[in-house]
Amino acid sequence: MRRLPLGLAGLGPCWLLLGLLGCRPGPVDAPLVPDAAPDLAGAPDAGGPVRSSLYPADWTPGLRDPEGRSLPDFSYAGYRNGEQELPTAPPGATFSVLAYGADPTAGKDSTAAIQAAIDAAGAAGGGVVLLPAGTYRCDGVLAVERSGVVVRGAGPQASRVYFTRAQGLSYAAHLTLRGKLVAAPPLALVTDGAAGAKVVEVADASSLSPGDDVSLGWTISPEFIAEHAMTDVWTAFIGKWKPIFRRRVLWIDRATTPQRVTLDVPLRYPAKRRDQAALQRETGYLTGCAVEQLALANAVGWAAAWGQNQVHLLALSAVKDCWVQGVRSFPSPLSAPAGYHLQSSGILVKDSKRVTISDCTLQKAQNRGDNGNGYLFEISTSNEILTRDCTAADGRHNFIQNWDFGATGLVWSGCKSSGSRAFADSADPTGLAAASEYHHSLAMACLVEQTEIGDAWQALNRLYFSSGAGHTATQSVFWNNRGGGRLLSMQYGWGYVIGTAGLTVLTELGGLSGQGTAPADLVELSDLEQRGQTLTPASLYDDQRQRRLQRGERLW
Repeated sequence: MRRLPLGLAGLGPCWLLLGLLGCRPGPVDAPLVPDAAPDLAGAPDAGGPVRSSLYPADWTPGLRDPEGRSLPDFSYAGYRNGEQELPTAPPGATFSVLAYGADPTAGKDSTAAIQAAIDAAGAAGGGVVLLPAGTYRCDGVLAVERSGVVVRGAGPQASRVYFTRAQGLSYAAHLTLRGKLVAAPPLALVTDGAAGAKVVEVADASSLSPGDDVSLGWTISPEFIAEHAMTDVWTAFIGKWKPIFRRRVLWIDRATTPQRVTLDVPLRYPAKRRDQAALQRETGYLTGCAVEQLALANAVGWAAAWGQNQVHLLALSAVKDCWVQGVRSFPSPLSAPAGYHLQSSGILVKDSKRVTISDCTLQKAQNRGDNGNGYLFEISTSNEILTRDCTAADGRHNFIQNWDFGATGLVWSGCKSSGSRAFADSADPTGLAAASEYHHSLAMACLVEQTEIGDAWQALNRLYFSSGAGHTATQSVFWNNRGGGRLLSMQYGWGYVIGTAGLTVLTELGGLSGQGTAPADLVELSDLEQRGQTLTPASLYDDQRQRRLQRGERLW
């Protein structure tokens, strides 16, 4: 593990949050640079392919080492649990926006015309809303609220849409794919749900059927909070029931007492009766929707961009088995100064499951200030989301898991991050270094792999910031990452940093960001390039998915 550069040794905990807090360097209150963590690779100077001690050739889910360490199974992430390719020819008719009066020269507002095409596709039970080559101006906002609607361009170099509105769009998006979740009365678990289990037990499952969408969650009780040493931190959530695991029912055994419900994806964490753990049926997810092969922008005037918070370019809310593919941001004609692509934020996935974000590039946000701005690829309270081969540059937090409990099984694979920076206000000329990160409340069993980190990525204890974020991650893995940036992994319980090339790695820290994160996260196989080594398999996600399918554990 590489030590932090000496030039950083005089920076206090503010630097370790990488500018997130808008504070400036201060004195050190604890040693910043720990002794190098043990590298457990074995034969450290041997070249060629190497394997993690936690991932032998005969690995199976649940395999643990003598210390109790185990790599989660990430194979369920993405559209239809990663078992099917994204549809190239979605069912339904094609609805060209030109037929509804859209202007491909941007000479007039095309909002109403594009929305009319979207509504027509939705009323027909789904279809492709086609934006032929051209540049379209939208002075309003667009929404997809029916399943099966795919908004498609002729390619991001050919089809472009720019949005002009800023006022009144705080915490909203210019283009939204939106379901509306409705939860049935909860069914209390009669035995604790074990981490790694697919079967949970309830007294009466008569209200459930195979194929139902369900969430399994629990109350953020004082006991749960104390168990994680967050008694004075997670105060915003005390007594609130949170959906943690978004699942699908595969099978119900009603011949047993209690009745047993088999879910599609294992639990990632213990679900305890002590915390009122329960299963609840959900309806209202949007499904089979997408945005693809488009260039999008929403940058405006500088003051207008800084006058709103969290204006997303694209939001997916309460969706399942949906995707975003081949979407690029581009310099908005309205950007002032010129060259910016986004007002503040890019793509948001919220309250969703089994979504793939693929081959997308977002960059150059105007507002990178406090209050949640500059988040380019953001995921909140969602499960099994795959972000693959995506590039983010010049945001505040380029890739981020955000508010609040209920993020698990997220996978970022083959991505690139550079230029993360935080600014105190619109007049701040330089800002501070920032990072991609786990931002809030115990994201469980997530994976960052094969990613080029030119700035930083972090998983640590944020304590009181962001309304008491506290421990942001547990049991999550950094696998086969590279770049010239920094990787900070100080997770609750175990975390894993396996296979790095060129990255500065930090897993222990006294003071703010490391509080309550012992034991130090496991570091294996660092500085692979210097050793002439390659990590096998290169992609943990792909290898685990292939193994699952070879075992016959197919869900679709």
